[in-house]
Amino acid sequence: MKKNLLILLALISFSAIFAQETKVSKTMGFYFNPSLNLGFKLDKEKEVPNNTQYINSEPPRKFTYGITAIGGYNFLPNFALGAGFRYSFIQDNYHLIYLMVQPKFIFDPGDRPFYIELNYGRQLNNAVVSDAEFWGGRLGIQVSYSKRISQEGGIFLESHKLGNSNPFFVGLSYGVTIFSNKNYTGYGED
Repeated sequence: MKKNLLILLALISFSAIFAQETKVSKTMGFYFNPSLNLGFKLDKEKEVPNNTQYINSEPPRKFTYGITAIGGYNFLPNFALGAGFRYSFIQDNYHLIYLMVQPKFIFDPGDRPFYIELNYGRQLNNAVVSDAEFWGGRLGIQVSYSKRISQEGGIFLESHKLGNSNPFFVGLSYGVTIFSNKNYTGYGED
């Protein structure tokens, strides 16, 4: 009886020592986030009468859409820093390409984190306007899809500086996040 108890105790202790335990990590590691966005202009621009023979640029229309590609690193459980590019279309000849910086604050990391992003972008290309820039933020949620991919959706608010016009947009965005740490979500636990 003592012999059987000793063997059982030894087996339990060896299985606890050699068992592989996967832990869910609180950081994504490196990540890549492509997303689509569609916005609606909230403020109405004053109409200036056209009393010149030269072509004046029109104020931006009501809608904007675009695509963003951000790459970054999540080095703290609740903070990530990214940079990338954004293409925005506001109206004819307002095809704007921005260089962006994006700090990201993540709440409840893992399978369904809530996030707040702050965005700043500066125009890279030549268009009807020069030196355009925007400031904005996005609130959203990520939903894990697999070991290294999460879907995300959010609401964004942005203020643009486009020459003499300063439109303010509110809209929706949808994207995916591909990250390097397979143990970030519950799917990583094999």
